[in-house]
Amino acid sequence: MLTTSTASRPFARYALAALSGAAGVLCFAPFGLFWLAPLVWASLFYMLREAGSVRQAALSGLTFGLGFFLTGVSWVYVSLSVFGGMPWWLAGPAASLFCAFMALYPMLAAGVFKRWQPESFWQQSILFAALIAAVDWLRSWIFTGFPWLAVGYSQAAPSPLAGFAPLIGVHGLSLLVALSGAFLLRWRLGLAVLAALVITGAGLRQVAWTSPSGEAVSVALIQGNVPQEMKFRPEAFLRTLELYYQLVAQNPAQLIVLPETAVPAFFDRLPPDFVAALKRTVQSHGGDLILGTLSGDGERYFNSAVSLGKSPLQIYSKQHLVPFGETIPVGFAWFMSFANIPMSSFSSGPEQQPPMAIAGQNVAVNICYEDVFGEEIIRALPAAGILVNLSNTAWFGRSLAQAQHLQIAQMRASETGRPMLRATNTGMTAIVDAQGNVSAALPAFETGVLRGEVHAHTGMTPYARFGNWLALGLMLVFGILGLTGRRQHETRDCPNTDKLQAKD
Repeated sequence: MLTTSTASRPFARYALAALSGAAGVLCFAPFGLFWLAPLVWASLFYMLREAGSVRQAALSGLTFGLGFFLTGVSWVYVSLSVFGGMPWWLAGPAASLFCAFMALYPMLAAGVFKRWQPESFWQQSILFAALIAAVDWLRSWIFTGFPWLAVGYSQAAPSPLAGFAPLIGVHGLSLLVALSGAFLLRWRLGLAVLAALVITGAGLRQVAWTSPSGEAVSVALIQGNVPQEMKFRPEAFLRTLELYYQLVAQNPAQLIVLPETAVPAFFDRLPPDFVAALKRTVQSHGGDLILGTLSGDGERYFNSAVSLGKSPLQIYSKQHLVPFGETIPVGFAWFMSFANIPMSSFSSGPEQQPPMAIAGQNVAVNICYEDVFGEEIIRALPAAGILVNLSNTAWFGRSLAQAQHLQIAQMRASETGRPMLRATNTGMTAIVDAQGNVSAALPAFETGVLRGEVHAHTGMTPYARFGNWLALGLMLVFGILGLTGRRQHETRDCPNTDKLQAKD
């Protein structure tokens, strides 16, 4: 915590804010110190309460955010420079500016809190929690959204607070983490609230919001571990096809899943003998396969997943594209000219796409970045009984991104009460059960196949029914209670305001 003398020294104050933000990354995968999250956000709450002005509070929020994002999403530089081919002198400032932009969100929360800071402690606490959760939610959709490292993700399983995910989702968990952190400044109150949340969350973890349906489905999730620098080279193309064919042939299952753009070519231009052999092999085992590839209609092209096997051919095309990676924002073509990112101008697939009817189940496919958006995942429910994510996080090298992305998938499974299957190029390939627990996973950066069984699930969690509305309702109520308390206090302090104004 800051001391009074430290709070009066700007450099020490902002340095501690940045260190607190950096420490916040430890709450997330791969470190998994979920219990640390209330303490980290308690430190931010303390700094905002003790700030002498709105400006000081806003700068504390900004430096907290800089420490948080520069530490937590530094892999953006890797994708731009190491694999995107952008010169370091441009990739470095670009990644830093991106993190600085993300830091504006905690800065906004901090400034608003200080501008309308209530007098009473409990009203300060609920206003702080509402603002932290609100800016996380804003970050999930402004400029197409980047909700990576939303506070609530730190509480994915095995945290007991994960029990709240089927009710209020990741943004509701952000609210609970910030609230419990704020209350820790009154340690008896804080420990009591935290204990109540832990006990309630652990109890909710025992609630079966959804139920298994039918017999278990055998699955094989294939991790090709094709180096990103070789993925799009023509001389490596045939070796890639042979690798995936052999892995499929050696691992029969009812549902086989290959990673995003496992074969980086248009599906209708793949060697016909390869497609025929792949389909024949899968059919011989009575199964179906999901293949990450590209599709197009002559004018547009899509990042797609195609099914092959005993079921009719079906195609899912990615809807939510990654800015600068898959789509070029207006006015930034000059920026992308410095990089060498193949297929960086995809078109978005239709918003409403039915689940794939394969392996005797309805399977909702999402590709890479799409599973960061909970309200988009629930569009496929209740029809879909299994969620499948195809990813290629090789773009981010040996960084925190792989483990962070798996944690995001865990949250989607908890929110929906559906198992999530992840097939990735370099990691983390995993089976996540309907409670958000990782049942099995492959080591990253190794070629392998993860085999197992999953049950499709039926039923709807409250989050699947209402999306973020329950969490947004809580944020609104908390915000109103906090601000209303302040206005009432001001009215009591100045009962004769109207008379004074009239006299003036």
